Amino acid sequence: MKNSSSPDKVTIKEVAQQAGVSTATVSRVLSGADEVSGDLQNRVLETVQALNYHPNQLARNLRKQATNIIGFLVTDFQNPFFTSVMRGIQDVLQEKAYVLLTANSDENPDQENLHLETFRAQGVAGIIFTPSQTDYSLHQNFLQGLPTVAVDRRPLGLTVDSVTVDNINSIRVAIRHLIEMGYHRIGFIAGLPQTFTALERLRGYQVGLEDERIGLDRNLIKEGFYSQEGGRQAMNNLLDLPEPPTAVLTANNLMTLGALQAIHERFMKIPDEIAVIGFDDMVWAASLQPPLTVVAQPTYDIGRTAASLLLERLNNPDLPFQDIVLETKLIVRASSGEKNCV
Repeated sequence: MKNSSSPDKVTIKEVAQQAGVSTATVSRVLSGADEVSGDLQNRVLETVQALNYHPNQLARNLRKQATNIIGFLVTDFQNPFFTSVMRGIQDVLQEKAYVLLTANSDENPDQENLHLETFRAQGVAGIIFTPSQTDYSLHQNFLQGLPTVAVDRRPLGLTVDSVTVDNINSIRVAIRHLIEMGYHRIGFIAGLPQTFTALERLRGYQVGLEDERIGLDRNLIKEGFYSQEGGRQAMNNLLDLPEPPTAVLTANNLMTLGALQAIHERFMKIPDEIAVIGFDDMVWAASLQPPLTVVAQPTYDIGRTAASLLLERLNNPDLPFQDIVLETKLIVRASSGEKNCV
């Protein structure tokens, strides 16, 4: 136990460990929240007194003034997708004098949990976040009572509002286009299966092949992190196959960059030797040689819709929860050209 003569060295984390609770629970007790049981409150308060813990005064002042702050947690701020989503969120929230507090989880559930706890401890009015995993059954009690909207990915086991796109149909449309262009050996660079988007887009690939009566060859599916290096490695794995694909779909924009890098490193010609369709339309997509065919998400509208949902929830906590699914658009450019392949 800490020496009571040095209270400035006692942290909220140490209080939580001593009391056998989370830091978020300590924060809720100290902020006067009524959702913590009496026994738990007593245990926390007794520990606070025993350790002579004094919350940072600046942090307490910030919490008191934080009713206009919204927490925004994403999985990768290097991904331009989130820049556009954030712009949509900000444009809506600024009209109502809300301020956005941002954080990045790096697809790491532990980092995600830490940021969510920090948001709550700072007294945010609500949270908009992109889940880094699929199962959130353990988060239900933690986020209970805190207006929350999930964007891009729907968290299973968590009852919150969400804004996603029709991932399955998006990939089906892309596959249909490649078939119409004459490509039949279609590879797929998928995200890791712990994410909602990866599972849905992989399902879209499988259903798309079924639609066209093409048998599923699992060798043509390569998984990777949602990153440029993940896409490069997956693309190299596809190109190293005894029978490499004549076309490839990628599951997100950073993976598309990696796939293109791998193709260019082998001096292969697009679409003559391999056709490419990426997921997300980035500002550079139309400037590539050849210009890139993409599944375009309404990124700005995703952000605006998420912010609007959160404001509705703040104004009326008893509204039915909504899962809003927005449509994508296939933008056809030269990278999926008209060469007849088998």
